[in-house]
Amino acid sequence: MGVILFEVALTFYFAAAIISVMELFKGTKATSKFMLSFAVLGFVVHTASIIFRFVSAGHIPITNLHEASSFFSWCIVLIFFFLEYRYRLGLLGSFIMPLVFILMLSSSILPREIKPLSPVLQSYWLSIHTLLAFLGNAAFAIAFGIGIMYLIQEHYVKSKHLGGLFQRLPSLQTLDEINYKLITLGFPLLTLAIITGALWAESAWGSYWRWDPKEVWSLITWFIYALVLHVRLTAGWRGRRAAILSIIGFIAVLFTFFGVNLLLKGLHSFV
Repeated sequence: MGVILFEVALTFYFAAAIISVMELFKGTKATSKFMLSFAVLGFVVHTASIIFRFVSAGHIPITNLHEASSFFSWCIVLIFFFLEYRYRLGLLGSFIMPLVFILMLSSSILPREIKPLSPVLQSYWLSIHTLLAFLGNAAFAIAFGIGIMYLIQEHYVKSKHLGGLFQRLPSLQTLDEINYKLITLGFPLLTLAIITGALWAESAWGSYWRWDPKEVWSLITWFIYALVLHVRLTAGWRGRRAAILSIIGFIAVLFTFFGVNLLLKGLHSFV
């Protein structure tokens, strides 16, 4: 049942991603409603899939790369829906749903076997630490999409091409403000994830910090987003510079998530 639910969710997300790309070229209210409808259906079935796996495994399903990639996608869609409800951002789905589908597709080709938790993972810190990290990274993922939207809209403004896609994208000021809000949401969540991870490490291994590859890259990511906030508040870096830094930051997030697990071996590597 869990496999069927996952595949159905993947199918709905695929439909949402295709329609969202179509919206970039010829968007209408109908296509927007279809995209959101498929995204909602995918999210509902995806939620059921996660719950089913939680019941089957007896713990939050984030202990292998298949589960983690799936749960990361779920968190991104959750925040996407909140922004769509709160701000009604035109075309946001066109930059987010393809990313969600790619993450889910990656999850679909990874091993899905449920294995017993290792002793070190049998801790209440597992849920606390990972939920903070995933929600923080999901906020950064949306900021990444907003950053790309900003650069595209800025291109239209500078070229004085004020028709077509320009009219359907939010204003530069709106995009910049929401990008900032997303980073101010993700940064404290990432900070708390690092702190709770350190507390968990101390209780498990007797040391707060072991220079594990994922710890190092999480710290690098933290510094990038700390820089984004610092230069915005002290040097007034907004707009294009902030958008570019949010894109760079999310690239670091992806490497921390996939690159470290696939290329570098450490205490956080999935097996």
